[in-house]
Amino acid sequence: MHVCVCICTYRRPMLLARLLEALACQETEDAFTYSIVVADNDATRSSEPVVQAFGASAAVSVRYDVEPRRNIALARNKAIEIAKGDFIAFIDDDECPPPRWLLTLFTACRQYGVAGVLGPVRPRFEESPPRWVVTGKFYERPTYPTGFVIGWRQGRTGNVLLKRDVFDGDTPPFRPEFLTGEDQDFFRRMIERGHRFVWCEEASVQEVVPPVRWRRTFMMRRALLRGGVSLFHPTFGVRDVVKSLVAVPAYLALLPLALLLGQARFMTYVVKLCDHLGRLLALVRIKPIKQAYVIE
Repeated sequence: MHVCVCICTYRRPMLLARLLEALACQETEDAFTYSIVVADNDATRSSEPVVQAFGASAAVSVRYDVEPRRNIALARNKAIEIAKGDFIAFIDDDECPPPRWLLTLFTACRQYGVAGVLGPVRPRFEESPPRWVVTGKFYERPTYPTGFVIGWRQGRTGNVLLKRDVFDGDTPPFRPEFLTGEDQDFFRRMIERGHRFVWCEEASVQEVVPPVRWRRTFMMRRALLRGGVSLFHPTFGVRDVVKSLVAVPAYLALLPLALLLGQARFMTYVVKLCDHLGRLLALVRIKPIKQAYVIE
């Protein structure tokens, strides 16, 4: 069995270098072999020197390619296109796995006889964040007991191992109209086809949360982008429009009270407001966020 670990990256050379070093130390117990693919979503090839330096000394094989069109779904498709093996793992360029990460995912996938396994992503603050960021749990994600069968809303590609045949007959696997949420759309379609995916609580990785991510403007811009993309989900309908029409004035009215309850509660409502506002703006063809990525 061979596992190909896919990384999609965009202008994070230092984080990418740290991730590659962590991947070079993965324990396999001779259960499988593995290699690495890096899909650079930067047309200037900013990550190529990092990959070349790593490849010159690492025992694990690494391949590099570029997807010049700035779009996370296209970058994921590029990674899958050049990946070789029986399994494909995805990990984000700002994450860092422990030595038994890949082995834990692989073992769970064989044990439960499923098409793929997802694991938790836990935040790691390299600088002390404001208290409201921690209190509001803005970078904590839901977790589940090991063996829990996930639905498409829990599906994501930040920490996942998938059988290669999951991608058979679906071109492209990730839809480029989704500037965010492309992973949920992918899991929705795969689950509809009968594939099963489970959770493995022991296969955790850490996500670096830099100071830029606790800027209020960063959170708001990301929520606006997320809200606008929600229109592309097949489940989107009139009910969602009505919900947003009610939610926007409701959250606006709640903001003064929320501010009295503290910054954590206030920003929670601001983010929810921007999610719904982004959806309504997209309905009238207004794009407040024109970039493919919100990185600052």
